[in-house]
Order: sequence, then structure tokens, then C-alpha cells
Amino acid sequence: MPIASYGHYGFALLLIPTAAADYLEYERFQLIDALSPLIKAGKLRVFSIDSMNKESWMNNEMVPEHKAIRHNQFNEYVFNEVVPFIRNATSQETMIYTCGASFGALHAMNLFLKRPDIINGVISMSGVYNLTEYTKGFFDDQVYYNSPEHYLPNLTDHWYLEKIRASHHIHIYSGSGAYEDPEASRRFAGVLYNKGINYDLDIWGHDITHDWPTWRTMLPYIIDTKF
Repeated sequence: MPIASYGHYGFALLLIPTAAADYLEYERFQLIDALSPLIKAGKLRVFSIDSMNKESWMNNEMVPEHKAIRHNQFNEYVFNEVVPFIRNATSQETMIYTCGASFGALHAMNLFLKRPDIINGVISMSGVYNLTEYTKGFFDDQVYYNSPEHYLPNLTDHWYLEKIRASHHIHIYSGSGAYEDPEASRRFAGVLYNKGINYDLDIWGHDITHDWPTWRTMLPYIIDTKF
């Protein structure tokens, strides 16, 4: 699967597409252009990968059990191929943060929570953190273990919790305008709070909608002011 890379220095930001798009989505919708001054300044190096949603939860021809299998395969692809690729392209010490908007926000959060030993934090914009929002009523163990709002409240493993708590970069952002769901962000922030996990929650106004102009403004702001 292809990987796009932008920049040469700084921490690594791994972009997860919004829905069923490809590794060039963020470039096509000019988010890379919005990040360009920060990339050129050496603050971050951006990596972008394909979505698997069209082969999983957004594929209406697949049975749900197979969709869940594909989801887990995507997770393993990121952990076992993408992260090592980023390490080889940067250094073993480079911080790696996942980032996504819309459905990509859930994936970005889930990837970080599952492997906080190799992913250092997350930026989630305009997301929901309950995978059943996308499974059309299907629920099994694999959905549970890929749905942060389900599994995190019951996580008791000290090793995982301490790795997650060690992150200084868990950023949850949402607008309050059309097609946004700010309550989903608030609910998940409450889950983090109850587990003693620090986070940055920021809910923007009713003029902030679920669309690319929001994310082209939001992500550069987060990178510039929080990192």
C-alpha cells in the first residue's frame, strides 16, 4: 500500500483518511498546503496512508464478521509496516502521532490506545469513538476491541494505562456546527478523565462544520500551539 510523505524533519504525523479515501486525500483537499509553513519550518514530517474502510465497514457487500477481520488487518498493517517505515525514514527516537478527521479520528485514537508503546499520541478531529456508529447494528468482540468508548472504560492493565497516561498529546477537537457531534468528544473525554488520562478537549463554535475548511484551520492551529 502506498505512503505519501511531506517534509524532512520534526516529529512524524501519520494521517488516517476521513472515510473511504486514499493516501492523497489530505493533499487533494489542501490540508497539506495548510500545514506547509510548519512542514517547511521543520516542525513536523507528515505521512499519509490509504483507508481500509471501503474494504471494511463502508463495504455493503461484505458480511460484518469479515469487515471486522479487515479492520484488524488494517491495525496490524499500521503497527507492523507503517510504523517501521516511518522509523526507517526518520529515526528510532522520532515521536509518532496519529491524526484523523471524521471516521479517521476513531481510527487514529484506536491505533494510539492499542499501541502506546510505539505511537506517542493522537489528534482526533470531528470524531466519534463508538465504532457501532459505523457497524449498522453489528456487535461482537472485534467491534468491542476496536471501539474506544467500549473497551477503554474496562481497561485495567497497568502497563497499557501508564503508557497512555505518559502521553502529553491526546487532542480531541470538534466543531458544533452542521454534522458535527461535539457530545461524542465530550463523552470520550469523560472516559479519559475517569481513567486518569490527561487530554486536550476543545469544542469550537456553531459556525464550525464537519468539512474540510474546519480541518484546514483546526490542524495547523493544534500543531502550532500545542506542539
